[in-house]
Amino acid sequence: MHTRSVLRRNLVRLLACIVLAAALPAAAKSREKILVDTLRAYAATIRWGSIEQAESFVAPDWRTAHPLTPLELERFRQVRFTSYNERPAVAVDDFEVRQTVEIGLVNLHSQQARTVIDNQVWKFDKKAKTWLLHSGLPDITRRD
Repeated sequence: MHTRSVLRRNLVRLLACIVLAAALPAAAKSREKILVDTLRAYAATIRWGSIEQAESFVAPDWRTAHPLTPLELERFRQVRFTSYNERPAVAVDDFEVRQTVEIGLVNLHSQQARTVIDNQVWKFDKKAKTWLLHSGLPDITRRD
């Protein structure tokens, strides 16, 4: 008798979870999946040092206000990214998350290794249905 009531209670809990999951807006689920995919793709892009490709993750209005100068591009070409250690993204609201990332890099000429902290702000573009970086590319000139 006791086992049957425990099974019944667990079945009711399982069904309640399924109903709650189905009730979540489909848009919220896809936003979360898009975020995970975007953060993963951006991390891979930075790890491989493709700054031109990484720039495509940056919000267009940020790129317009803060265009990469030839000097900044040359600085990126002079380093090799060696690590990308992200902390979990923290939601500010449904359409903005913040993430702190420690990025390791080595200067190709001096072989000097160092790290920089990148405080990222990601916002969901409802029209384009994508997450965009609103804090720009990592500042590799900082000394953290």
